[in-house]
Amino acid sequence: MKKYKLTKNEKLVAGRILYQIQALKDFSDVKKGELGGWIEKELNLSQEGTCWIHGDARVFGDSRVFGDAIVCGDAIVYGNAKVHGDSIVYGNTRICDNAKVFEDARVFDHAMVFGDSRVFGDAKVHGDSKVSGYAVVYGDSIVYGNTRICDNAKVFEDARVFDHAMVFGDAIVYGYAIVHGNAMVFGDAIVCDNTKIFGNALVSDNAIISGHAVVFSHAAVSGNAAVSGNARVSGNAGDI
Repeated sequence: MKKYKLTKNEKLVAGRILYQIQALKDFSDVKKGELGGWIEKELNLSQEGTCWIHGDARVFGDSRVFGDAIVCGDAIVYGNAKVHGDSIVYGNTRICDNAKVFEDARVFDHAMVFGDSRVFGDAKVHGDSKVSGYAVVYGDSIVYGNTRICDNAKVFEDARVFDHAMVFGDAIVYGYAIVHGNAMVFGDAIVCDNTKIFGNALVSDNAIISGHAVVFSHAAVSGNAAVSGNARVSGNAGDI
């Protein structure tokens, strides 16, 4: 038996006609007869599992919500995006293009996940953050504020990236590392362990920041530089 049907209630979104859904049976916290969000076609929301679209959330194009995922609030999922597993997408988020949000990930507020990027594990992306390109955010990492994670960048384990920080190129941020302020990590740089990068600091090229090192102010660490231990860098480290 199907768990929902498309009603005759219509809404025009981005030149497409969306239909409000209605539950045909009780499942999870959804009751039979309950009205849900809006989809363009049945492809957009699986009849299997406990996945559901609440409120004014909209899912259209070739995007899919399946498994036990929840899309709610004013969230919009479109393009070829996929939201699945036990993930929750809410607020005013936008998940689009070929992006994927899955496992136990949470994306909310005004965050955007697009391109071919992926957010999964127990990761959280919120605020006005944008994850794009082929970037990956996973593990227990948290990305928030006005951050940008893009290109082939990876943020994982318990890393935190927030404020106006940017991680891009092929850069990797992991462990318990914190990147915030207006800091940028890019190129093939690696920031890991318990490090902190903040202020207007730049970490680029093949630089590696590890241990309990702190890079801050207007510091620029580049080339093949390696900063580790309890080092504190606030100037130009260049090639060490």
